[in-house]
Formats: sequence, C-alpha cells, structure tokens
Amino acid sequence: MSITSEEKKETIKEFATKKGDTGSPEVQIAILTKRIATLTEHFKIHKKDNHSRRGLLKMVSQRRKLLDYVKQKNDSRYHDIIKRLGLRR
Repeated sequence: MSITSEEKKETIKEFATKKGDTGSPEVQIAILTKRIATLTEHFKIHKKDNHSRRGLLKMVSQRRKLLDYVKQKNDSRYHDIIKRLGLRR
C-alpha cells in the first residue's frame, strides 16, 4: 500500500530544491501525493477498508496544510508545485 524506497528516492530527486534536500515542503507534498495515489488505487479494490481510509484522510489533510503554507510563503512556488503534480485542473 505504501510507496517503495526507490519511488521515494526518485520523488525526492525530482522535487528537491537543492542537493541533499529531503524535507522541503515541495518534497513532502510530492511524497504525500504519491502515497495518496497508491492508497486511492487500493480503495478501488478494497472498498470497505475504513482503517486505511482514515490514514488517507489524514494524509490529504497534511498535504493541504503544507500547500497552504507554501502558498502563504511564496505564491509562485505554490503554482509551480500544483502544476508539476497535476493536483488542480
């Protein structure tokens, strides 16, 4: 249900703002987005898995808070990450 370490490393490499960056909001949002997508696929098969659904809702809430933080600090970074992840249409 979770992402593999290779997928996580690729995501960190793609969204890092500088070398060795693993904790910037962009990286955290990208990792959460990958995990949310994986769980969404899981729920297509296991519709009644309410325990994992709670975890999904917590992840979505955490991503929303991080996106709000980035938008508050720098609007252009916010729009860039939204566009790169394809979150809004």
